[in-house]
Amino acid sequence: MPDNERAPSFVDTNIWLYAFIEGEAPEKTNKSRQIILDCEPIVSPQIVNKVCVNLIKKAGFDEEHIRQLIDAFYEKYEVVDLDQSTLLVASQLRQKYSLSFWDSLVIASALQAQVDTLYSEDIQHDLIIEDSLKIINPLL
Repeated sequence: MPDNERAPSFVDTNIWLYAFIEGEAPEKTNKSRQIILDCEPIVSPQIVNKVCVNLIKKAGFDEEHIRQLIDAFYEKYEVVDLDQSTLLVASQLRQKYSLSFWDSLVIASALQAQVDTLYSEDIQHDLIIEDSLKIINPLL
């Protein structure tokens, strides 16, 4: 991959939230923003939903801002579908890796997107899934 090409990576909810909400953790905000700039972010509807819910609760976003955010996610980034096969893979992952329901959906979506890296603050750092996906917590 050329130096100027950004690698596709799946970006979990908290990375987006730190990037959007300035406040208590400026170092996490800066790192999160840099992750988003340095990679080619991929998300799922689950991530978009969780970001929206948290921005309504924590940052007081109104519905106009939420609609703009949803449009921006779908215009700027790849949003992988959450379909039957993703749900079934998530179930297999839960059983194999003892994951939570929501984490398994994030991981299954990242596998569906065929990325090498999933950036997440919530899932075990350095965990390798199915010999193809590495979980990285860039906020350690």
